[in-house]
Amino acid sequence: MLFEADAKRADVLDVLGERLKRTAAQTPLPARSRELVELYAPHAVDIDEDLSTHSRDWPLHRMPAVDRAILRLGSAEVLHGADDAGRGAIIGEYTKIAEVLSTDDSPRFVNGLLQRLVDMRGMLS
Repeated sequence: MLFEADAKRADVLDVLGERLKRTAAQTPLPARSRELVELYAPHAVDIDEDLSTHSRDWPLHRMPAVDRAILRLGSAEVLHGADDAGRGAIIGEYTKIAEVLSTDDSPRFVNGLLQRLVDMRGMLS
C-alpha cells in the first residue's frame, strides 16, 4: 500500500481505506497489513525526514520506489513498533524483502540504513 500511495501521490490512509472496501475479486486485506500501515501513517513525515537525513547521498526521491516503500515500513517498525530485542529480526526481514523485490544493491542499502536509524534513534525526533 505504501508503494501504491507513493505511485499515486495519495495519502496512505486513503489507499488503506480503498483496500478495506473489498470487492469479490479481491482477497481480504490481512490484519497485519492494516496494522503496519496504521503504524506508519502518523509518523510518515518524520520517517521521510529521518530517511533523507541518514541515507548518505541518496535523496529519498532518487531511491527506487520499491526501496522507498520497504524503508518507510521498515522504519516504522524499528522506530515505532518494535522493542530492542526484535529490531534485528525486523531489519533482517526487510533486507530479505529487498532481496526478492528490488535491485541487487538494495538489500545491503536497506539493511545499512535501517540499522543506522536504529543506532541513531535516541537522537531522532
